[in-house]
Amino acid sequence: MKKIFLIIACLSFTELFAQKETFDLFAFTPPAGWKKEVTANIISYTSINNTTKSWCRIGIVKSTVSKGSIEADFKSEWQDLIVKNYNPTETPILNEVYETDGWKIKEGVVKFKFNNADAQAMLTTISGFERCASIIITLNNQEYLKNIDTFLQSVEFKKMGNATQPPVTGIGTDNGSQIPEKTKTTPAQQTYGKAFAYTTTNFDDGWVALEQEDWVQVTKGNMKALIHYAKEGTTIAADPEPHVSNAWNILVAPRYSNLRNFKVASPSLDPQRAYLGAGDATDNKTGRQVYVALFRKGNSGWVEFIAPDKNTFVREFGTDLNNIGWDASSDIWNPLLKMFNYNKFAVSANDLPGNWYSASGSNVQYFYVYTGNNAGMAFSSSTTEFNFYDNGTYKSVYKGVDNTLNSPGNRYYGEVCEGKSIVTNWQIQLTNRFKGATETFAAQFEAVKGGRILHMYRGNIEELHLFRMK
Repeated sequence: MKKIFLIIACLSFTELFAQKETFDLFAFTPPAGWKKEVTANIISYTSINNTTKSWCRIGIVKSTVSKGSIEADFKSEWQDLIVKNYNPTETPILNEVYETDGWKIKEGVVKFKFNNADAQAMLTTISGFERCASIIITLNNQEYLKNIDTFLQSVEFKKMGNATQPPVTGIGTDNGSQIPEKTKTTPAQQTYGKAFAYTTTNFDDGWVALEQEDWVQVTKGNMKALIHYAKEGTTIAADPEPHVSNAWNILVAPRYSNLRNFKVASPSLDPQRAYLGAGDATDNKTGRQVYVALFRKGNSGWVEFIAPDKNTFVREFGTDLNNIGWDASSDIWNPLLKMFNYNKFAVSANDLPGNWYSASGSNVQYFYVYTGNNAGMAFSSSTTEFNFYDNGTYKSVYKGVDNTLNSPGNRYYGEVCEGKSIVTNWQIQLTNRFKGATETFAAQFEAVKGGRILHMYRGNIEELHLFRMK
């Protein structure tokens, strides 16, 4: 689901997941450990931090008969669920209507007072197929933004009628890498589920990337690496050996047999801990004996390496499990981490038409030096939404909000730009941007399960990481 624009897009954090639940028109993963309450018309999840006196509540409201349009439904839901219950005094900030899977969605957020302190109420309403339903989120502290973000990314809408698009779920991962200076791209007619112009990239250092359904396959000579797409359940809170074994059983084990000499290394001094597990196995498809390694570091995701034998792997990457001690330098992982840079594909003008969305944010908590008491918090959050059109034009909507320490209230800002978009494989040029300027972005696609993420870089000035909304 598209996230409410005040919510920070935390694309790379570890969260404990509860089991998927359904209620009326929604399927979702509730925050683990939150108190659950169920009535005839609403199911809610609440968290209260008795130390900081902060709280958050998520409510999923049972559907009712639609009033005929998303505008009418949202107006009614806002009045009944937000205004009557929270009596906000400020003007709400509303997102534009968007559509997916046959459902139209509108979102809004507003500040209100609770026990003489600031709080916020967020409403997401869906409308379609003669039904209307909503999700309400209220909170008084930004510490819950990660929980909210994770929850909203898990939400799926019930498929109705002739809707054919897949359920909308949270997408996203960003390895922070830039476009290689020289690459060659191979056109392709179609990839899984969606036609993209380029599904192969030939890199100058000899590696070749090929987009596939569950991973990006990268090959050079007799070495192969599979950059696995994010998959629920592959990162768990556990010691290194059970953590790696769990991911291995999900991502690797089904394609191999007769695993031998399996070993795990995970030096404990590295602030962004690395996990590497490897062993000899039989490839079920070819019957050949291979050396297989599974690796991740920090929030990198998992990459699987397949070599004819251990020596070939060590020669290519300089990493020998038998020589990795608890105090190993973080630099030993750089050759393995480099593989994530090969999930890059060129962009065609025909790939862009549609609605693309990006969000970012940060916050800083202050404390008094001498007493340790909480001195307040400053935060900043923004969203960028692009609509690319078939005729080579675009419209972008930028919205932001921030609040500095001891400021009297939130500061809201934004800008709308419309112009031409000129696409040339690894570059997008946009006219009539801020103050009428023409801006040139380095551009690339990252493959993810079921789609693509569009990365746009403008030197050190601007970075955008957008996923398609419709």
